[in-house]
Amino acid sequence: MRARKRVELGESIVSDPEICGGELTFKGTRVLVRDVLHMLEDGWDWARISAAWDGRVGREAIAEALGLAREALIEKAEKRAEKRRRAA
Repeated sequence: MRARKRVELGESIVSDPEICGGELTFKGTRVLVRDVLHMLEDGWDWARISAAWDGRVGREAIAEALGLAREALIEKAEKRAEKRRRAA
């Protein structure tokens, strides 16, 4: 998601065209949400991720990123299922 204007997604995540070209970042940082999600995918635990970013990304922020990713995945799956039902 690249925003044309600042969009806040919850308490910890923002998309701002003035920060990292509008990529999703954690508020007050230039830490990309996708980088943290990749770290989780690679098996990093939350404490290690937070330490890697000098504590600028806390547990609450990581949990919010996971929650938003979960919601996006579920929404996408539901849209696909609805599309298939309509086509049937």
